[in-house]
Amino acid sequence: MLNLNRFSGLDDEEEVQQSTPPQDDKAEIERALLQKLEPALFYLFPNGETARHEFLIGSVKGEEGQSLKIELDGSKGGLWHDFATGEGGDIFSLWGQVKGWDSRSQFPEILQDMRKWLGMPEAGKTQSPRKPKKKINLSAPDAQWAYHDVEGNIIAYAYRYNTGEDEKEFRPFDVATQTYHPPEPRPLYNLPGILKADNVVIVEGEKCAEALIAKGITATTAMGGAKAPLDKTDWSPLKGKHVLIWPDNDVPGLNYAERLSTFLYTQDVLSLYVLKLPDGIPLKWDAAEAVEEGRNIDELLQSNMRMVKPCDEGQGLILPNIKPIPYQSLGEWLDEEHTMPFDLIEPRVLTPGGILLFGGAPKVGKTDFMLNWLIRLSAGLPFLGMNTPQPLKIFYFQSEIDHAYMRERLRALTPEAQHLPLMRQNLMITDSIRMLLDEEGMERLYHTIKERFIPDLIVIDPLRNVYPGASENDNMEMMRFLQDRIRALKDALNPDAGVILVHHTRKVSKTDITEDPFNVLSGASVLRSFYTSGMILYKPDEAESLRHLCFELRNGPPLPMKKIDKVSGHWQEMTDSIAIVRSDRSEKAQKDRQQVQDVILTMILREAKQGKLYTPTQFSQVFEGKEGLGGEMSIRRRIDVLSSQGLIKFNRSPEYCNRHCDALRSKYGVMCVENMIYLMSENIDLETGEVTPIITHVYPTHMKDPEEGHIIPVTKTQEGSDA
Repeated sequence: MLNLNRFSGLDDEEEVQQSTPPQDDKAEIERALLQKLEPALFYLFPNGETARHEFLIGSVKGEEGQSLKIELDGSKGGLWHDFATGEGGDIFSLWGQVKGWDSRSQFPEILQDMRKWLGMPEAGKTQSPRKPKKKINLSAPDAQWAYHDVEGNIIAYAYRYNTGEDEKEFRPFDVATQTYHPPEPRPLYNLPGILKADNVVIVEGEKCAEALIAKGITATTAMGGAKAPLDKTDWSPLKGKHVLIWPDNDVPGLNYAERLSTFLYTQDVLSLYVLKLPDGIPLKWDAAEAVEEGRNIDELLQSNMRMVKPCDEGQGLILPNIKPIPYQSLGEWLDEEHTMPFDLIEPRVLTPGGILLFGGAPKVGKTDFMLNWLIRLSAGLPFLGMNTPQPLKIFYFQSEIDHAYMRERLRALTPEAQHLPLMRQNLMITDSIRMLLDEEGMERLYHTIKERFIPDLIVIDPLRNVYPGASENDNMEMMRFLQDRIRALKDALNPDAGVILVHHTRKVSKTDITEDPFNVLSGASVLRSFYTSGMILYKPDEAESLRHLCFELRNGPPLPMKKIDKVSGHWQEMTDSIAIVRSDRSEKAQKDRQQVQDVILTMILREAKQGKLYTPTQFSQVFEGKEGLGGEMSIRRRIDVLSSQGLIKFNRSPEYCNRHCDALRSKYGVMCVENMIYLMSENIDLETGEVTPIITHVYPTHMKDPEEGHIIPVTKTQEGSDA
């Protein structure tokens, strides 16, 4: 395997290491984790949410709520505090709590688990532990190439050494300093040739450059190929030139072409193009192999090019005889009789080469929906009115469901026996792999899929768990990820393949999601402008199982919203008559919920008159199963709704909280409702035995912010309204 390592300054007697240098584990891991803090927290707590500069969750057990807060930014990034229990600490202790490890006695296990999630090599292990370390005989390079200055003087060499089997090591040599270091700045290869030419082709590596030079084409490479640091290379000789980038056929090569084209766009090149590689070529195919195969290089260079920066009018094209950009007159467009390509998923839900974003809130059933849909697509069967013209080869990269539970879900599916053989061979599903789709992750995913088959459909579920950026709200970071990672992966495997990205939606009101379902997608707004089609799955009523499935298509007419549900283990589209019945049930359920809420408010008033105040948790536990209120969690959810509506507020003053020890530990304090009277104590006349109650009105000091969900102080106006 060709290994373009970073150039080092080892002398003749030093060993060439294939492992990463020793690191301070804790500092290195903490630094890497804080850069990806938000996706890491969503990995630990899928039910969490972000608000301002904090991450909110109910507790270390992961239930929904806002008692536990984690700082996201600044010097306090990663610090957490649970206001319900008083516990807190740094990101290491939090990770240990979630995983069930003691942060002191099992700290190495915590570090190792963090390393695994970050995709870092295990401590004490090499990244590529394939062979024992070997010494390189620097006196006998396998090949060498000379770098010249503009006057033709040799200023550096690039040496290639065989290190065993298919591995190679590249070493630069600075003639001026007589050291194995690249010159500063790093020169481009073939400088004398560049100065005489108007058109220059940039390839990866000196071997490829020489192959094109031998064919009469001016070519160059950066010292280090695809891993060359762009900011340490002198690109000024390309000023005023027409430049074409020829990438190698692998993910690093395609990513390098994107990075380099973005970088050179701001330089003073006359025009800039990237070569679109021909179909059917092998992995890692490059310019040197094109020459060895006897291809017509001039024709290849003229056939497929993507323009990055056009030349000014009258200055010519990038290369002689370049094929012009395809265009047609209106008449030619109208008279064309070519048939339309088949949809991957009809009608226009997913077109060839398209990207479908499938969104939904946590627990709405996205994964179950996806599994049922994919097994039918793999056999060419329709699903909820969406058809595929042929069985699809599908790779499902999922990172949420662990092995045993995925097996359980798959065995619960009941496909028709006659279609099972196709499903078994066409649908590939990963284990719950903890891996970010950074450059290394994309390379692993590419090779994994490539070794199995050429896919028709790639599914990534969920996007949040594999996104390597610091924040999924950053439009520029997200666009680079979608272009340089997702689209590059698809194009390298099969340009006509479709991609489904499964994503979460933000927590919003039912009114918002009904008015504009696709405006509730979590993260950067660029997601909506990037996909070719979108689907949103949501429940119009959380108490009911009925879902709405909405569509947004770029390449087709609008599709009507579908009402769907899972009945007897199968997803079905609900007819209007069934929907009416369910609507009647929903109205009854709403009346039942209203009755429960009225009971809760009445009981809070009644108990206060008897001298009893409660926090939300206390009330839910004390009255579980009493007076028709249901279970503890059901009561707590109703209290959350009532507090969001402002019908329940809170008093955190010591006057009342000191009387109830649980209220001192609660972030809410005690609950209070409008016109609430509290029995403070009773005076007993010792002579007559008469009992005189001492009562007072309880007014709120705090309330729940209906939008953010935080507990905020009550204003004077709000306080007065509760008197």
